[in-house]
Amino acid sequence: MSVSSHSNPRLTLALALTPILFLVALLACSVYLFGADSSYGANQIALVLASCVAALVGRKTGIGWSAAQQGIIDGISVGLGPTLILLSVGMLIGTWILSGTVPAMIYYGVAVLDPSIFYAASAAICAIVAVSIGSSWTVAGTLGIGLMGIAGSFDLSPAITAGAIVSGAYFGDKLSPMSDTTNLASAATGVDLFDHIRHMLWTTVPSFAIALLIFALIGSSEAATPEEIAALQASLQLEFDIGLHLLIPLVVMLVLVYKRFPAYPAIIVSALLGAVFALLFQGEAVARLAGDAGELGQGFLLLKGVWISLFNGYVSNSGNEFLDALLSKGGMSSMLNTVWLIISALGFGGVLERTGILDYLLTLALKGVRSVGSLVLTTVGTCISANILAADQFIAVALPGRMYKDEYERHGISRLNLSRTLEDSATLTSALIPWNTCGAYMAATLGVATFSYAPFAFFNLLCPVIAVIYAFLNIAIKPAEEAKAEAETDAETDAETEARA
Repeated sequence: MSVSSHSNPRLTLALALTPILFLVALLACSVYLFGADSSYGANQIALVLASCVAALVGRKTGIGWSAAQQGIIDGISVGLGPTLILLSVGMLIGTWILSGTVPAMIYYGVAVLDPSIFYAASAAICAIVAVSIGSSWTVAGTLGIGLMGIAGSFDLSPAITAGAIVSGAYFGDKLSPMSDTTNLASAATGVDLFDHIRHMLWTTVPSFAIALLIFALIGSSEAATPEEIAALQASLQLEFDIGLHLLIPLVVMLVLVYKRFPAYPAIIVSALLGAVFALLFQGEAVARLAGDAGELGQGFLLLKGVWISLFNGYVSNSGNEFLDALLSKGGMSSMLNTVWLIISALGFGGVLERTGILDYLLTLALKGVRSVGSLVLTTVGTCISANILAADQFIAVALPGRMYKDEYERHGISRLNLSRTLEDSATLTSALIPWNTCGAYMAATLGVATFSYAPFAFFNLLCPVIAVIYAFLNIAIKPAEEAKAEAETDAETDAETEARA
């Protein structure tokens, strides 16, 4: 699905809303009938059927099936990159557990992190790393996995831990000049990247400070006892040879991403490095995973065990129920349900875009704008709606960014306010929607349902609210003239610097 939209003059409000309301009704039935398991098939069926309804609306308004089908294909193609990353993360989780990397993160993490401040510390750690590498997905797929394991070891809430990880990861991603969405928001609105980042501080820093305070106040009075932690560490040592050297794959992964190595090959390299470490340091665990090898020699036995971890993850049979549940995960196959959900959701978003329904609804949203406050509120609502309907944060950033930038100038305010609002809403709420690529990824990677961690992703929830409050109170709203003057001053400074050089 390209970020360019399609208009359809034959659409009416009733027709445009038909597939939307149909989807809402089916999703409501899905949640009612299947509860937390609704994303394991029921929601996918709802999205596929809603896509068919949208295609019928297109046919009624002059859009043939071949065009609608191409819209579905284009929509799905947007998710191919994230899907490859998702599958590679499954491989990485499997080999990192088998190699002892994740067990080592848990072993040393429970020794260093204080349970009483664990949630706040998790958010802060993820934020720092995400700022340095510019990827919320990478942080969740590396540090997030370890922190979830540590939380389980402490007997802390998986949902709150996942909320803290998501909060920190998206704070860092949002403020990093290396982030895809940060660059996209800047490009879609035509503003300078670093001006965009500086302007985001007004909403981002207060939101994250409040989130950290809430995580600190939540505390963890019912955490596991020191004796239970010691028993867990002993169990880890029985199943794996633990050592600090096992953290090298994590360090390599973070360095690769920091050096702007593309995410997909970086994760593949890190997964294969985990496989090498498994062969070098965890021979017994690899042989156990391979099972009955029959006539296979030792070399093929080890190869089989590593191969299993790549496609089917690690299975722990230590006899310790808690440890077995903690470490039995990963593999490419563990991500297939999420891939199914992403394909279904992006297909629905693609047909909405191709039939002109999405463009119609976005244009309609602008008609109620009367003030700066209502403009920002409309932008936030549009971005959240685009995240729900198009199922991809890049579409949710790019479409409103292109469509609303002239409207911001007509109200006499800088497009920096638009670029900031796009990030405050489109970027941050993408992780709160189960069928959005981001929400599906976080749920699959962290092992917690999106709707379970969403109430605790305090930063992601607070930022859009603060953005709207600022707009209605005229706080940190930069006028167009002021932004233009600053840009001219910066240009003159740059010219002088180049002349001196």
